[in-house]
Amino acid sequence: MSILGSYVRLTVDELERARRDPAWVEALGSGGARGERWCSAGTAWDALGFLTRRIGFPVDIAHGEEALPWSGVPGAGAGAWSYGPPRCLTPGQVRTAAAAMAATDGDRLVGGVGPADLARADVYPVHAWEGGASLEGVVARYEELLPFFRAAAADGDALLVWLS
Repeated sequence: MSILGSYVRLTVDELERARRDPAWVEALGSGGARGERWCSAGTAWDALGFLTRRIGFPVDIAHGEEALPWSGVPGAGAGAWSYGPPRCLTPGQVRTAAAAMAATDGDRLVGGVGPADLARADVYPVHAWEGGASLEGVVARYEELLPFFRAAAADGDALLVWLS
């Protein structure tokens, strides 16, 4: 089983609900959010985090920025979150991320980095990088995320970010 990075767009009102209602957020994480409001980084989430941190990205697109207020409460919304509770990006952070992504092409994202670098940094999935997997899949996921982030930014949406 693989660890996958997921995103769901939230309106400002939905973000406020997410901040106070772990059960509602859990329903999103356990399959209630699909379609145009949902996107996945697949198994590339950790590589995206490593690569964007390396080039000084202003927003953590792999893990989100803000912990939800209830996320530290034992048992609160714990059912859907195999790898820890979700985090979010506010509408302003989504705009910042979308602008940074638009200004950063795939060549810049992976420039000077190879599979061995990701393996040494213990980037998930380590076994793939140790086997010499190409970073083309990471670039492809990044390019799939760009229009999703752009659309969320244009609509003033926040993002919920989680691993499952």
